[in-house]
Amino acid sequence: MTALDLSSPVAVVGTGTMGQGIAQVALVAGHPVRLYDAAPGRARAAADAIVARLDRLVEKERLSGADRDAARDRLLPAESLSDLADCALVVEAVLERLDVKQELFRELEGIVGEDCLLATNTSSLSVTAIGGALANPGRFVGLHFFNPAPLLPLVEVVSGFATDVTSATRAYETARAWGKTPVACADTPGFIVNRIARPFYAEAFAVYEAQGADPATIDAVLRECGGFKMGAFELTDLIGQDVNESVTHSVWESFFQDVRFTPSLAQRRLVESGRLGRKTGHGWYDYADGTAERPEPHTAEPGRTPAHVVAEGDLGPASELLALIREAGIPVREEEEDHGTRLVLPSGGQLALADGQTSVEFRDVVYFDLALDYRRATRIALSASQDTSPTTLAEAVGLFQALGKDVSVIGDVPGMIVARTVARIVDLAHDAVAKGVATEEDIDTAMRLGVNYPLGPFEWSRRLGRNWAYALLDDLHLRDPSGRYAPSLALYRHAYASDKRQGGSS
Repeated sequence: MTALDLSSPVAVVGTGTMGQGIAQVALVAGHPVRLYDAAPGRARAAADAIVARLDRLVEKERLSGADRDAARDRLLPAESLSDLADCALVVEAVLERLDVKQELFRELEGIVGEDCLLATNTSSLSVTAIGGALANPGRFVGLHFFNPAPLLPLVEVVSGFATDVTSATRAYETARAWGKTPVACADTPGFIVNRIARPFYAEAFAVYEAQGADPATIDAVLRECGGFKMGAFELTDLIGQDVNESVTHSVWESFFQDVRFTPSLAQRRLVESGRLGRKTGHGWYDYADGTAERPEPHTAEPGRTPAHVVAEGDLGPASELLALIREAGIPVREEEEDHGTRLVLPSGGQLALADGQTSVEFRDVVYFDLALDYRRATRIALSASQDTSPTTLAEAVGLFQALGKDVSVIGDVPGMIVARTVARIVDLAHDAVAKGVATEEDIDTAMRLGVNYPLGPFEWSRRLGRNWAYALLDDLHLRDPSGRYAPSLALYRHAYASDKRQGGSS
């Protein structure tokens, strides 16, 4: 099944930001495009807005004047739904209400031809439920574009329970012909991106609610240590707290209030107070006068550089630190160790990579967080308990400062910030593949392009080791037996298969 022919008219119903963006994508690709909106005059205004954006593309030399003129001539506001009768594809981008969308498609089904592909751009509703109102749900599919549609490459092509393979394939190939990067997805709450991204927000909020660190520090650690483009607090301020919480609540409810997707009470209070982020001038941060006035992240004062360190074990995902420590002129003695991987400081205190346990459980242990790249990271988070020796903590701070890193000391939070976030993302990704939501490749693509993650979940999993995420979550689950951190059966199988091949036992 191939993409729609460029001579085939495409219609977009709903002329808000997303509707206009999708229409522009189809128009620039070469299709005749019809715009319809139930509110009088809005389709014409939307067409004018699209042409104005095309004009700006010409000014920036991203579109030729001739192509702009040809696109303008192919764009036609529709007076009624009946004007869409000859369209080969109709994409809906109207109000996110199931009854509204169902009624629209019931009406469209009586107007368009039998071979017309019907698509919804919903981000939160069930594609199956919307299509369930149709006499022929086989031609109904989800085409979830990301905002702004003309700029962001990802499109989730969602097959409802009754969607025909031919319809999904045609939608997929059409999106690719439009210059997008499509990923195939089953109809599951949140699809790929909004399902697997929940821990990025949830774990940051959980650390904050546990008084482990303030928003500015958590954001800085996610960016400067974890390699994320934005932290969870600044990103939700940009998205809108009400919008982000609504998606989280929708996914949670759709999974029958699965504890893994439980919304944040702190975010609920923010929404209730009307502090919705940039659009209201205040969210987690203050945006008075249009400028972000945010506090600085916690950064430790200079500590004492240790005279030497002893490496017991290979440090696993943090093994790169040994080379960095030597390059900083600090002697490293390596010792074989059957159990555990850690650095021993001159005081006798220990440094260990976050593993889901807490510092208070051990004598004089400081944990350090997972980094995307320890050489390039500019900040490292450390966690210690009230019983940790001040000398050990000072040596731990001084060690990372000697490597050129800013250091943020947070509370004794199991799994810290980056490590618990990445582990949960990896777990949800494995669970999604096991349940037929999408392939590993499509999930990695979706998370890199849809939310700009530095690595896809399976890229992370391969880099960190097959049982790293399982071991961390298993330890977290022992300390928080609510079920929030219980590793999925898919992740368990992944880790167990690794051990079995290596000669381990159950």
